Amino acid sequence: MNQENQNVEHKRIWKDEYLKWVSGFANAQGGKIYIGIDDDLTVFGVENLHKQLEDIPNKIINNTGVFPETNHLTIEGKDVIEIVIEPCGMPISYRGVYYYRSGATKQEFRGAALHQFLLKKMGLNWEDIPCDGITLDDIDDGAIEYFLDHAIGEGRMEPESRKSSKEDVLYNLGLIKDGIPTNGAVLLFGKYPQRRFVTSSFKIGRFGADDADLLSQDQIEGNLIQMTDKIMQVLSSKYLIRPIHYEGLQRKEPLEIPEAALREIIFNSIVHKLQFGTWNQMSIYDDHIRLWNEGVLPEDYTVETLMSKHTSKPRNPKMAQVFYRAGFIEAWGRGYEKIMNAFDKANLKRPEFTVEQGGVTAVIYREIFMAVRGDQQPIQSDIKPDQNRTKTEQDTQKGSEKGSEKGSEKGSKKTRDRIVCEMKENPSVTINELAIILSISDRAVSKHLKKLQQEGIIRRVGADRGGSWEVMDHSS
Repeated sequence: MNQENQNVEHKRIWKDEYLKWVSGFANAQGGKIYIGIDDDLTVFGVENLHKQLEDIPNKIINNTGVFPETNHLTIEGKDVIEIVIEPCGMPISYRGVYYYRSGATKQEFRGAALHQFLLKKMGLNWEDIPCDGITLDDIDDGAIEYFLDHAIGEGRMEPESRKSSKEDVLYNLGLIKDGIPTNGAVLLFGKYPQRRFVTSSFKIGRFGADDADLLSQDQIEGNLIQMTDKIMQVLSSKYLIRPIHYEGLQRKEPLEIPEAALREIIFNSIVHKLQFGTWNQMSIYDDHIRLWNEGVLPEDYTVETLMSKHTSKPRNPKMAQVFYRAGFIEAWGRGYEKIMNAFDKANLKRPEFTVEQGGVTAVIYREIFMAVRGDQQPIQSDIKPDQNRTKTEQDTQKGSEKGSEKGSEKGSKKTRDRIVCEMKENPSVTINELAIILSISDRAVSKHLKKLQQEGIIRRVGADRGGSWEVMDHSS
């Protein structure tokens, strides 16, 4: 006799509330309910066998519309009733509520999850529904051209596609029905998608000491096909740093996070989002970035599945196909592999992905920012040096590790030197202005100012607000 699982439930006696379990099995993969057996598999049997064999099927049919198979079993010499529920192609409710069997538990569908379930049961996807009141005039020609430029450039669409009308492009992508653009078309290419779908924008927030300390925020709007470009522009200009270094005589200013990998993470967050759910939210802290999108993983998928070779199962297949044709994502589930390889190549700690609060969270560590600020050195990746590096590279790394403490001290002194120079040119410079100039946090600036004052190099003249800085001695 099997323990309770995805397809088996044991009940000592029949209660009408178990019609919820019938709904749950019918809406999932089907299952069996055994009456007369307790949870610990103790067999008690049933009383009034023939009456229950007649009453239970009638209650199931009248309350749920499900026609069960009801069997009489003899186990350990006692009468047991077996109720077999087949999976149903239509959604099954009990008293207006829809249930679903997940593992050995009964779940109640609510809100967005219920909406998604009902669409799936009817063979529909939210992105495929014609958007009422929308016409081709609401589709942005520039967004269509942007998509075609990328898709043709990637070799995933023929150059002749440029001659297609806007309607033909949408038709070939499966994003128009009976002349009406679908929800997916409006999100991907609409002129003002947020007028119809408010939560399709992308929220960015910069936090200080904790989640209550919101320093600044932005909300990126517009169509989804061009949104990642806008997000990257805002991140690059306002939230992330580009430390300068030289390779020979060539000046380099790479983004602190591997740019291609960051784009891939954002693309995935947008494509796999539950589109009728809440906003994509990126929270930026000193030491990490947290990006969350609503929408759990496909059934039987875990975070470990994503990290290994797996079949791509996009939540919004037509929207994913558009991003694939544009060259933004891969069609074979290789996106996470590319992300990890990019961080390994940059010798940075890999991002971490978790499933929480009904969605997927990506945590990206800001090692370079923390190192530039002088708080820590970059954390090395989990790949061992002898796996992917030459002996010269290993020797260079060892030398770097030996000099890390000295390098941190030099970095901090260099930062303080720059602060003093700024004060000489502008004695009224504020902490916030210094933070922007140096690409570090206000807290880091305050830390350096305290050190300079302790060393007698600078002093504050007047009040904190409206006063100025005086450079006393900078001969050292």
